[in-house]
Amino acid sequence: MTNPGTLHKGWFSEICPMWDGIAISLKVDELLYSQKSRFQQIDLYQTRSHGRMLVLDGIIQLTERDEFCYQEMMAHLPLFSHPQPENVLVIGGGDGGVLREINRHDNVCAIDFCEIDEEVVKVSKQFLPTLACGFDDSRVTVHIKDGAAFVREHPNCYDVIIVDSSDPVGPGEALFENQFYQDLKHALKPGGLIATQGESFFLHPDWVEKLMGITRSLFPIHAYANIIVPTYTGGHIGMCMGSLGPKLLVPARPVPEAFQSQLKYYSPVVHRAAFVLPSFAEKMLKGNGV
Repeated sequence: MTNPGTLHKGWFSEICPMWDGIAISLKVDELLYSQKSRFQQIDLYQTRSHGRMLVLDGIIQLTERDEFCYQEMMAHLPLFSHPQPENVLVIGGGDGGVLREINRHDNVCAIDFCEIDEEVVKVSKQFLPTLACGFDDSRVTVHIKDGAAFVREHPNCYDVIIVDSSDPVGPGEALFENQFYQDLKHALKPGGLIATQGESFFLHPDWVEKLMGITRSLFPIHAYANIIVPTYTGGHIGMCMGSLGPKLLVPARPVPEAFQSQLKYYSPVVHRAAFVLPSFAEKMLKGNGV
């Protein structure tokens, strides 16, 4: 694909056809890494104000300054929605940040991690140690494989599945299709739940409607959560959640005080608030039957 990110006079700008007419720019001091893997262009920048920044195919994946917003919510919203999550699968998220947050849960016994692009993991371990520390936990088993294929091969295995995908272009495209969501459902144990990167209702409402339509058709309990991430275009991103039993809108377990003290974003109050959407988004999803 054409690289939608540009570097001009010390500024990196994310300019992507998926959200035509809008860009986000950050001042950069140094390009630390730039290589094309088998699957995508990987760039790692030192920014002026936001620490290190990981960019895949020209699209910002994270900055050190605000990565905790996304990582905490992608991990703790689903895990605290489940009364006793023991077996967890993470698809994508080669930086290790979601793993770092899952590792805080003592009740989790085993974590399978599946990432198609091993180079993202290697680059993250080299340049983003505060996120890649997520790989150091002994409960984590790393599988370098296509996530869609991996899910099909593991029916009835997981209490929680988290899909930390990039956008529906390039290697992440298959993770936005109906068949993949069906396979996610089959990979769950009874009473399991999924949480998937759900795009932005400001920038691509068609994708949000599609993903939540699929989720609604497969899961008796479903919801869409909103996460504020300042360095994502539009300032936020969504999460699609589907459950075979647990309720999603409130935590199923209390958050221990020592656990909460380690977090910067997630809390029981934020858990509930994440599902409160702007009026236009509520109407959009209700119009889709969500």
